[in-house]
Amino acid sequence: MAPKKTQDVSDTQAAVEALRVALDGAGIILPSLRVDPASPRLQLVELRRVRANVAVRLARALQPGTRE
Repeated sequence: MAPKKTQDVSDTQAAVEALRVALDGAGIILPSLRVDPASPRLQLVELRRVRANVAVRLARALQPGTRE
């Protein structure tokens, strides 16, 4: 299988959507994922709080070679 091409993310909203798609692919939903409206010049993405079980699933999804 060929490696996936890295998406060129030029703005914050595109970064949020790219992250949302990747998380969805791992079966993870972060309802409060959004662009930080208080700091548009810094291009920050808000992840906010998650339940412990979601944090564990997120950690597992980030580990190489693991999927639920």
